[in-house]
Amino acid sequence: MTRTPPTTRAGFKIFRGLQTRWADNDVYGHMNNVVHYQLFDTAINEWLIERGLLDPLNGAIVGLVVETGCRYHAEAMFPDRITAGIAVARLGGSSVTYAIALFRNDAEAAFADGKFVHVYVDRATRRPVALPEKWRRILEEIAQ
Repeated sequence: MTRTPPTTRAGFKIFRGLQTRWADNDVYGHMNNVVHYQLFDTAINEWLIERGLLDPLNGAIVGLVVETGCRYHAEAMFPDRITAGIAVARLGGSSVTYAIALFRNDAEAAFADGKFVHVYVDRATRRPVALPEKWRRILEEIAQ
């Protein structure tokens, strides 16, 4: 089996800085695999909030995670500085597939990369809603 090489920083237009925590390390001395998903979630939602798209407490629309995936290429651990590259890989009617890569310190190649799929729904009914035009315009700015 031929393994796909890690994503590089060149594949992304925006980046989010993240910091590992002492509790992220597991008994093997590296960041536990579940932490990668927490970093994906944090980076994407922080960016959405910053851009005025997501209001997690009062917004009419919220994103539900329906699919995730991660490929691990190398280890990371506390006290590494992590940079997350975020892009939109697919923009659907009510869903967005985000491509995301995690870079350790100043490395050009990702130590992990993957995807995060959100379906955007009405907060009250939990039924899918069409992405508003403002959302589409901003999300298209970071499309791959």
